[in-house]
Amino acid sequence: MGIHILVFFLTFFFMEFMAWFSHKYIMHGFLWNLHADHHKKDHDSWFERNDAFFIIYAVISIGFFLLWQNNILEIGLAIGLGIFAYGLAYFLVHDIFIHQRFKLFRTANNRYAKAVRRAHKMHHKHIGKGDGECFGMLLVPFKYFKQ
Repeated sequence: MGIHILVFFLTFFFMEFMAWFSHKYIMHGFLWNLHADHHKKDHDSWFERNDAFFIIYAVISIGFFLLWQNNILEIGLAIGLGIFAYGLAYFLVHDIFIHQRFKLFRTANNRYAKAVRRAHKMHHKHIGKGDGECFGMLLVPFKYFKQ
């Protein structure tokens, strides 16, 4: 049981690296066509093509659940839950808190909340594919806490 809890937390924290890596090199790379609408202020729909990345990670998470369920990978449940938990945290912070796709958490005003907003604002300052910064989500560079 202890190994499963450890794997869950390691997976959750590894997903921050995966979010940074996939955001910088995949979303702002060869799959820019799916991510570009997220950097535009006006959308035709509440949904964005960028939402496809949630589906991609959900499929990966489900894959680990299936590996566990079929007795192929004992820690598959812990990995799948770690990916799911990170996805939920990402959704809460990015889509609800920062972009206000649902009108919740509007009054959050602590140092961490301000730093997350500043870092993401700097990321969206760059509208194009290149010259971006702050590609992660939950781990914010210290310079955004100081402002």
